[in-house]
Amino acid sequence: MFVGMRNGLNIKNWAEDDRPREKLMLKGRQALSDAELIAILIRSGTKNESAVELARLILQQAGSIDELARWGIDELTRIKGIGKAKALSIISGFELGRRRNVVSDNPGRKPRMLSSTDLYHFSRPFLSDLGHEEFWVVLLNRANYVIKKQQISKGGVTSTVVDPKLVFRVALDHMACGLVLCHNHPSGNCQPSSQDCNITRQLVNCGRMLEINVVDHLIITDHEYFSFSDAGML
Repeated sequence: MFVGMRNGLNIKNWAEDDRPREKLMLKGRQALSDAELIAILIRSGTKNESAVELARLILQQAGSIDELARWGIDELTRIKGIGKAKALSIISGFELGRRRNVVSDNPGRKPRMLSSTDLYHFSRPFLSDLGHEEFWVVLLNRANYVIKKQQISKGGVTSTVVDPKLVFRVALDHMACGLVLCHNHPSGNCQPSSQDCNITRQLVNCGRMLEINVVDHLIITDHEYFSFSDAGML
């Protein structure tokens, strides 16, 4: 209930928990701060803090909106005033944002990959904001249009296991002419490890035998990437 609307009061006299919602209605979503948007997600504060104040505390504890997007239920519920329901609302909000940025699997909207920059913008939405490593392949047709993206493995904070048989089974099943390897580094350091270099060489050699070209291997972080192709390492 909007207290000010019902009682005819000035917006400054409305309950603080209602102000972000009314501000959104009157001025649009771009006018709200990060804390105000989070306050709408959590809906209410505590006995001693408004929803906005609690949202500011969440952001302060996380350090940044990017880091908050990585948090799970355990991290969020450590903050006093955040129970499972509020934590799930925040997590759901960030996940919807991630999914909105992921290119649709609709065949009529398949993008064409002509550079490592294209590949980075395509793969970043499903490999950013993760606290663990994931390994994906992007399958391409002869003209470098995307056929499909497929997760191959999911691991821990510092590594994930990649089985070449799984990589090329997916490629063969979809009659791909080429593929791009991509995985993330949650640490934020996009430089390849020795294990990254070894698995890349192994997969490139397998691809040659099967006449499936490994076009590139990208290591993704939230703000940058490393391309094996650009570095001349394929």
